Amino acid sequence: MKKGRLVIAVTLLLLLTTYNPKELFLSSKFNIKLIKFENNFIVKDEQIKKDLAYLYDKNLFFLDKSHITKVLKQNNFIDSFELKKIYPNQIIIKIFERNPIAILHYKKEKFYIIDNMEIVNFLNLKIEKNLPIVFGDIENFKILYKNLKKNNFPLNSISTYYFYKTNRWDLEINNKRLIKLPPKKYIKSLENFLELQKEKSYDKYKVFDYRITKQLILK
Repeated sequence: MKKGRLVIAVTLLLLLTTYNPKELFLSSKFNIKLIKFENNFIVKDEQIKKDLAYLYDKNLFFLDKSHITKVLKQNNFIDSFELKKIYPNQIIIKIFERNPIAILHYKKEKFYIIDNMEIVNFLNLKIEKNLPIVFGDIENFKILYKNLKKNNFPLNSISTYYFYKTNRWDLEINNKRLIKLPPKKYIKSLENFLELQKEKSYDKYKVFDYRITKQLILK
């Protein structure tokens, strides 16, 4: 509604005055003085302001959105954004972030794994939820994670993933139980574990060892 009123006002101004349209749109009144950010929970305002500092005093009518996209896409946590112009001299940028799903420890370095399975250098970010830890490499984790999701394994119950040189995984779940998976054909092991959770005897055990083919060792 406000934008519509502005258009009407500008039109009347053009009709009733001798104002040159080009001079009107190039007026310094429409130079950006304030940039606000919304919906960013991970990426800090200060970082985005620094990246977009070049926008200050740019004309609101002639913003290059493609360049803004290029700048913001350099941050791996930003998936997309919406830009709203507030005349005469403000913009609001609504950020849509990618979701970090785990923290990767690999070769003595730490990274974030985000939901599109890219890895991002570890920074002290404003992340509220506790993320699971992955000790391994990203390629093997991608395969495991895909299989866990495919079999509806409760991912939010896993606190730590351990990958071994023998090409197999251990999963530690939040109640300190450990699932030792075999190197191959571990889907059946996951299915079996989910069934065991339904039984009363489940609470007696802390270790579910599936490493030996067609055997389960409980401790």
